[in-house]
Amino acid sequence: MVGARQGSRLARALSARQLPLQPQSLCATRLASTKAAPAASGAAKTSQSSAGSPLDQIEGVSSFGTPAPDAATLKKFEGAQGTRTKDQQLPGSRYQYHPPKYNRGPLHPVQSPPSSDPIARDFVPGPFSVPRLMHTYDSTIAPDLATLTYQHTPPGTKKSDAPKARLREWDDSSPYHKNRPLRGPRGGSSSRLGLLERDLSWFEIPRIEAVTINMFTPKAVSDKEYLNAARAVLQAISGNFADTTTIKKHVVQWGLRKGANGGVKTTLRGAAALEFIDKLVTLVLPKIKDWPGLDASTGDRAGNIALGLKPDWMAYFPELETNYDMYPAKLMPGCHIFIQTTGTSDRHGRLLMQALGFPFHGKITY
Repeated sequence: MVGARQGSRLARALSARQLPLQPQSLCATRLASTKAAPAASGAAKTSQSSAGSPLDQIEGVSSFGTPAPDAATLKKFEGAQGTRTKDQQLPGSRYQYHPPKYNRGPLHPVQSPPSSDPIARDFVPGPFSVPRLMHTYDSTIAPDLATLTYQHTPPGTKKSDAPKARLREWDDSSPYHKNRPLRGPRGGSSSRLGLLERDLSWFEIPRIEAVTINMFTPKAVSDKEYLNAARAVLQAISGNFADTTTIKKHVVQWGLRKGANGGVKTTLRGAAALEFIDKLVTLVLPKIKDWPGLDASTGDRAGNIALGLKPDWMAYFPELETNYDMYPAKLMPGCHIFIQTTGTSDRHGRLLMQALGFPFHGKITY
């Protein structure tokens, strides 16, 4: 096809004027600007300009007039394109469009996509908004705590090579220490030693990790309506479906029976926990009349703080205040709130709670 076009150009040039042909390649066209370059003398330029206009060398036939390819050419082209695309595709499998239902370990050839992938089975969209308390913590509370607890270490200070004291072995200070088993690890139980308080640094600022809300309804053993009311109240103030708790021991005086349903609880994490703490500090606790604050002796020596709300105070939650008639006052239970932080001592937990707006009263015991 290209050769036919070049042949038509040569025929038009011979019919227009009988000029000696110059050798040129069949895949390129010499224009007026390139043809005028080899001219060496001014006389040659004058004779060339008088012979004809450079516009005569412009091709008059457009490429739109080129005839369409025949059926054989189209079939051959489509076959080549299809083969090339098929070679580039992955082999078809049952996991091509959806992830596997079960995770069979890291050595299995088919792996589940990460939870951030929209096609993953455990994908959760969001977050769509940032809690106000999280923004306040990142912009104000965390920098202030890092500044207040800053401990300067001069450059070049050598770290101590002494091993960390784990307090697992008994010393010889008393004859009763002989043949005793090793001490258990710190934390986790009231019978164990408390955690060692770590120095706060810029990457170990205490923060809220989880909030657990517990409601104990001993009358639910004989009347299930108390349990239904507690579940409805807890679901309204937390936004989570409450889990039912069972009684572990018989208590005849209270009418408790082992294995019976005795209350509900739920645990909030992440943004839900921060929103609940913000609601508690901003809307609920300021409405309690003559409330002195949290007891300074509260804590488990591991940075966790607990408080309790009476049944009369539950009506101050905005979810219950607007629809208080839906929850019978006689069935309204109180609740215990456990705030779990990343601090390693009660001092760290109180420092974080005070920064969030919780007041404390009483004597500090630890």
